[in-house]
Amino acid sequence: MSETPEIDPAAPPSGTGCLECERDGGWWFHLRRCAACGHIGCCDTSPNQHATAHAGATGHPLITSFEPGEDWYYDYRDEQMYEGPRLAPPESKPADQPAPAPTDRVPANWRQLLH
Repeated sequence: MSETPEIDPAAPPSGTGCLECERDGGWWFHLRRCAACGHIGCCDTSPNQHATAHAGATGHPLITSFEPGEDWYYDYRDEQMYEGPRLAPPESKPADQPAPAPTDRVPANWRQLLH
């Protein structure tokens, strides 16, 4: 995938955790980064699926993983995986951040709450 208007390599990530989960006191399993604006949202396995909600609300169709060691892109329009350019650092959450996180907000029955 070459650079497109849907990718802004200079946009920094919005933080090191899901923006909405942090705001609302929630928790996440894995993190995804919007390639257009840097919004960090939780994955579709997470209870609140904020990355997909962000894509729907903004029309930003491309996400990339915000997990250490993962560098794929996903396009919501055709539901396909792609390779893409490197984005502004950091390229992932901190390597020592567990999944799920943050640990002080993850319920004991978290496995039952995944999608």
